[in-house]
This record gives sequence, structure tokens and C-alpha cells, in this order.
Amino acid sequence: MFDKLEDLLIRLEEILSELNEPGVANDPARFQKLMKEQSELQPIVDAYKEYKNCQQTVEESLAMLDEESDEEMREMLKEELADAKKRIEELEHEMKILLLPKDPNDSKNVIVEIRAGAGGDEAALFAAEIYRMYVKYAETQRWKTEMLSLNENGIGGFKEVTFMINGNGAYSRLKYESGVHRVQRVPETESGGRIHTSTITVAIMPEAEEIDFELDMNDCKFDVFRASGNGGQCVNTTDSAVRLTHIPTGIVISCQDEKSQLKNRDKAIKVLRSRLYDLELQKRHDAEAEARRSQVGTGDRSEKIRTYNFPQGRVTDHRIKLTLHRLDSILNGDLSEIIDSLIAADQAAKLANLQEDA
Repeated sequence: MFDKLEDLLIRLEEILSELNEPGVANDPARFQKLMKEQSELQPIVDAYKEYKNCQQTVEESLAMLDEESDEEMREMLKEELADAKKRIEELEHEMKILLLPKDPNDSKNVIVEIRAGAGGDEAALFAAEIYRMYVKYAETQRWKTEMLSLNENGIGGFKEVTFMINGNGAYSRLKYESGVHRVQRVPETESGGRIHTSTITVAIMPEAEEIDFELDMNDCKFDVFRASGNGGQCVNTTDSAVRLTHIPTGIVISCQDEKSQLKNRDKAIKVLRSRLYDLELQKRHDAEAEARRSQVGTGDRSEKIRTYNFPQGRVTDHRIKLTLHRLDSILNGDLSEIIDSLIAADQAAKLANLQEDA
């Protein structure tokens, strides 16, 4: 590990030297690549430098303890020594995590698809609530959201909604949200007061650029139709809505949120490219050996990942056995504790795999 850290330290010095070269700013592609590499290496190198400083503190404190006779000074040195040793342990763990293989999609924007599952209108109402939960969470992260397509049920619920979240690192934090989300509550439409269980599915897909996935437009069929919705200028008056069919897979994307047919077409292509790229990622995920899989899944759409129980005011994530009794704040976008716990569990699983291989 330390040989690799020394190599990374040298590489960072080379990057900083290159960035100071005259003319590098005139090459945007090279400049951007160097800046990205610097931002990835800086936290690792900073932790390694602090580790080396703590090691030096330990050596100096031990040497001074051998020579020091004043009891008060010896106590100060012992305290300094203990602090440095404790920090060394913390840094060793931090560096192991920082050296874990990075998911190349972590820095990407995400496309989120939420679909009502079992439960009819109640599932659609819950889908709308989960959509608002993610929008509010995005606001806390200062990310931007953009509606791509929406299919409502007429009473405020969403049969299906697709939207984009734009923000650095969005995928790294939201990728664990894919799967089946279950709600247990008395529906507003239920007069008998019985608790019902309904489900929705959430799919989190990294936004795919053309360099990530080349979409052959010869495999695509476009249809236009008249948009439908809750009124508004141009709705029901022009053929602005777009239906995009990917012939090899049968995937159909419909976009009608924009008044412009061209804008709806661009959005449909963006969603389709990301959907196909995500399918490719899932195939890779499924092909991995069982020992290589993280304990926190990010690919299985059929996995029941979380339950939102209204009578008890609790949210339970089944993958990490985490239960929180603050349903209202979570539905209001306070997802950080759940997401941080999922990330920590994923990192622990990956570290355990590395130790098994060592």
C-alpha cells in the first residue's frame, strides 16, 4: 500500500508541475484531464502526508521520552504520542478506503425513473411522494433537477416519472436507491381504515455521454403524437410529444414535457442512451463472481430495499438492517444518514473482499 502511495505522491507533483507549464490552459481537454486527476489524488496524498507527519511525531516523542526526566514534560510527550498513534490508525483506515477502486460513473449526473407497482392509485400517490423526496434531497445538495417525462393518474399520483439530477457526485450518492420501495399505511382512498402495502420501483441510472455508449440511430424509431396533460399552452394543440422505440431491445421512451418536438426528441435520446448504458452495467454486475459483489446492491431492480411504515413512523433499509423513526423528515429529503450508512457498508464489504484476496 505504501509503495502505491509514494507513487501517487510523485504523480501529484508531476500534475502540479504540468499545470504550471505555460500554455497548458490553452489546451482545454488536457487542462480538464489534469484538474480531474488532481482532484482525485489530492485527498489521498493529503492523508498520506499527514500519516507521515504522525509517524515522525511518534519517533520524535519516543526519542525525547528516553532523554526527558521532567515528569510534567514526560506526561505531555506521552499524550502527544497517544494522539499521534490514534490518528495513525484512523489514517490507515481512511487511506485504505481512498485507495479502493473508484466507480467510473460516480461523478456523473443521474437519470431517475420511478414507477408505481402493486397498489394501484395508492402506489401512484407514493411514487409522487418519493419523487418529491429526491427533489428535496437534491436541493440540500445544491443539485438541479429537470423533469424528463411524467404520467399522472389524475388524483395527484404518478404512474411513472423520469427526471434528471444534475450535480457532481450525484451517482456516487444515489446509486444505492435502485430497487423496490415499499409503503405500509392506511390509504386516503380506503374508508375501512385498513393498512395496505404498496410498492414502487426506483431505477438510478448514470447519465450516459456519447463516449460512454454509442447509440445507433438506425436502431431507433421515432413517432410524434399530441401531448396530453393538465392543460397549458400548446398541450393538446400540436404534435410535440415524442415516442422513441429502440427496436433491438423493445425499450420505449415517451417525452412530452417540452412544447418543442426537438427538445422532447433530445430528452428521449438522452434517457434511452442512459437506459441502454445502465443495462450494460447491470450485465457486468451480474457477471461478477459472488465474492466480488458488494453487500449493498446497486443493480437488482427486483430487490426490496426499503420499507416506509406510516403507522410506526419508521423507515427501514433492509440491506443494512437500519431503522430510523423519523419518517416525516426522510420524506422531506433528509436522506443523508441512510445514504452515508449505505456508503459505509459498501466500503466495508469492499475492504473485506480485498483482505480475503490478500
